[in-house]
Amino acid sequence: MFGAFAKSVFGSSNDRTVKSLRKTVERINSFEPTISAMSDDELRNQTVLFRQRLAEGQTLDDLLPEAFATVREAAKRTLGQRHYDVQMIGGIVLHRGEIAEMRTGEGKTLVATLATYLNALEGKGVHVVTVNDYLARRDCDWMGRVYRFLGLTTGTIVPNIDEQERRAAYDADITYATNNELGFDYLRDNMKYERDQMVQRPFNFAIVDEVDSILIDEARTPLIISGPTDDKSELYIAVDKLVKQLVPDDYEKDEKQRNITLTEEGTEKMERLLEGAGLLQGANLYDFENTAVVHHVNQALRANAMFRRDIDYIVKDGKVIIIDEFTGRMMDGRRWSDGLHQAVEAKEGVNIEPENQTLASITFQNYFRMYPKISGMTGTASTEAGEFYDIYKMNVVTIPTNLPIRRVDEEDLFYKSTEDKFAGIARTIKEHQAKGQPVLVGTVSIEKSELLSEFLKKEDVPHSVLNARFHESEAHIVAQAGRLGAVTIATNMAGRGTDIQLGGNLELRVDDELKDMPEGPEREAAITRIKAEIEEERQQVLERGGLFVLATERHESRRIDNQLRGRSGRQGDPGLSRFYLSLDDDLLRIFGPDTLFARMMRSSLEDGEALPPSKWMSKAIETAQKKVEARNYDIRKQVVEYDDVMNDQRKVIYEQRSDIMDAETVSDVVTDMRHETVNVLVGNACPPGTYPEQWDIAGLKAETERLLNLTPDFDAWLAEDHVEPEMLEERLVALSDAALEERVAALNEQSWKQIEKSILLQNLDHHWKEHLATLDALRQVVHLRAYAQKTPINEYKQEAFALFERMLGSIREDVTYTISHLQFQMNEPSPAIDLPELPDFLTSHIDPLTGEDNSADIDAGSRGFITTTIPGLPLSTPRAVSDAAGADNEFAGLDISRNAPCPCGSGEKYKHCHGALG
Repeated sequence: MFGAFAKSVFGSSNDRTVKSLRKTVERINSFEPTISAMSDDELRNQTVLFRQRLAEGQTLDDLLPEAFATVREAAKRTLGQRHYDVQMIGGIVLHRGEIAEMRTGEGKTLVATLATYLNALEGKGVHVVTVNDYLARRDCDWMGRVYRFLGLTTGTIVPNIDEQERRAAYDADITYATNNELGFDYLRDNMKYERDQMVQRPFNFAIVDEVDSILIDEARTPLIISGPTDDKSELYIAVDKLVKQLVPDDYEKDEKQRNITLTEEGTEKMERLLEGAGLLQGANLYDFENTAVVHHVNQALRANAMFRRDIDYIVKDGKVIIIDEFTGRMMDGRRWSDGLHQAVEAKEGVNIEPENQTLASITFQNYFRMYPKISGMTGTASTEAGEFYDIYKMNVVTIPTNLPIRRVDEEDLFYKSTEDKFAGIARTIKEHQAKGQPVLVGTVSIEKSELLSEFLKKEDVPHSVLNARFHESEAHIVAQAGRLGAVTIATNMAGRGTDIQLGGNLELRVDDELKDMPEGPEREAAITRIKAEIEEERQQVLERGGLFVLATERHESRRIDNQLRGRSGRQGDPGLSRFYLSLDDDLLRIFGPDTLFARMMRSSLEDGEALPPSKWMSKAIETAQKKVEARNYDIRKQVVEYDDVMNDQRKVIYEQRSDIMDAETVSDVVTDMRHETVNVLVGNACPPGTYPEQWDIAGLKAETERLLNLTPDFDAWLAEDHVEPEMLEERLVALSDAALEERVAALNEQSWKQIEKSILLQNLDHHWKEHLATLDALRQVVHLRAYAQKTPINEYKQEAFALFERMLGSIREDVTYTISHLQFQMNEPSPAIDLPELPDFLTSHIDPLTGEDNSADIDAGSRGFITTTIPGLPLSTPRAVSDAAGADNEFAGLDISRNAPCPCGSGEKYKHCHGALG
């Protein structure tokens, strides 16, 4: 009560922040007369002058008023749009590294130009992050007119562009890209062997569009780059057939966590089935030997009992394609991890593609926190303001609308069943369409979209359906949802980022209707006609109450509901919104309070009758949504807690890789590794405080021969007086140094530097990949430590640190082994032979807790693979081969990728066959 009273007197903290920024807006406006009087060349020269002032010591804050006024004038001349004062406030908020919450239709895309231009003046690069590649292309082309007019360069990062195009786009002053492409490029860069192969520059400043979608919704899932492993398709098919014989009583489902477990009876039944199929070792399913089989059974259970066709995925052209739970889009090229996708493929009887092993991964939290400054914009952020500050240290500032909101938000309507609800919705839509009011219908799945479509067909209501099956025309369908009498069914906020204008969208109508008409007077006349039609239609829609947003279900997040509502009532237009709910809705069924069901079921509702609007019911819905939001926040916090552990290790590895690539020579590093290996060998065989007769000399001999390829006369050494471990270590170090010097004496110095660097990087990458797999396995089981009254995250930190130390030791040993066993031979260049292309590395965006993939774009394409050839080594110089490969490696002179099939026809990869390094 006192808080409300204080707000009424002093205003909220947000009001005070906005009020304080109006003084800066007044300063910006004071420059407008001067800048408006400039010629185009003078206006363009402002960029040069600003950069000179920065070089002289002024700051971006000093330039802000004049720079913003310059962008406003450039937008007027290039786009025909002038920034409103509230948009200037939004630009200041973005420049300060905060989140600007602006209603739909308030021009967030235009607002971004202000902070983007100002920060691009430093020449360090600005990234504007979008939720899909369509928006990246559109916004770069659209807003790029302003930047290019002012003399700045722009670039776009989208899937399926080559490395040269990516590098050029990142080198531009302003780069538009999707969140996925940025993250994957960062990971790919840190898998390359030479600095000039990398595409990204050091991080500077990022503006994230739809910041809640990217940094909240998608932050539950890490980005993963993976490579294929062995084919196990027969095992998936066999286990799937057995799982299909189970009945619901054989397992328990937890729909909240999307987990499933066998009951005691189900376990016994599955053991008998597996025994009959010859897949079980021993009699107990949970014996250690059956770990892999248990994993396959669990994933087959999830695939058959938890994942539903046309809701979680669709089958198209013989492939299982995931449906994004947030956007309803198809995610062609994305795959669930940990064998789940293969289990679904076996369930559907389509071709099973091999599993993948993680090669690199990062969460969005840790990726975007690497930027020295980050800001964002969205229509809905205040409900997660606490999380934005906790994770990213970003404040949320709500920007007032340019014109007052006139949309009417009606109370929810409740029905007994989905059928009653959809019948009621169809009748409502028919009524509103009959009077010409456009209706935008929001659904939560493809299944619900198509079900509603059937109801509308029965009522003879013409409509457009936009969902994962038809996303190619998404923007065009959504943009015309404000036309007279239009009925558009959209899956879960599809078309986000596309402005719905009453009467229709001029630009898209011109694209659709006049795409084949050449430039000239006829085209101009047609555009004038379309403009007049749109304006006339707009007036008719306004008279009928504007856009009616009708939602068929409450989403688990209030933000998604608010986003859907916000599609109506843009820029002071009238509008209407209402949610239609039923007892069958997932949110009510899974998360709703029991009393809600009891009271609804006791009510005297007739079939097809709606419960009158009730504040109590709306409150119950909000309570259920808050439960889910809190749960999802806990999941995101847990994800980032665990990834923080890996992130510290990732930074160390990536910094080491960077130092190795930049170093002219890594001989000192390789030598130190060899000497440290000798130190460990002697220390293990000759522990401190022991006598020579207690030393494990036999073990020392064997390890010295294995790792160092040396056979010193230890017996003669031990026969000397006063033998100490230090003496053995010194002699082994001297012998190993001398042996290597003798072996590489005939080599070209530059070639040897390249060989050393390549061996070091390859070993680093191999062990890091294995370490990631170990950490993944640890992450999946560490929660069991809670039964022993231990904190899982603390246990994970301790284990991960010990594993990291062990990995560093393994790298040291393997590099020493490889270097010590190298043999060299001179080969003349051989004619190149055609080899099959390397398989692409897969990029995925997987939830580690639910196994769902919620990334929004297709894979980076065939140019995303990483080769492991020795970089920069001329074909006529000596090549390194190992004893394992032998001196008769007929392919040693060829520049063969180490991941390619060996030319000898063995079926093995080159690196495991003739190209083995040890």
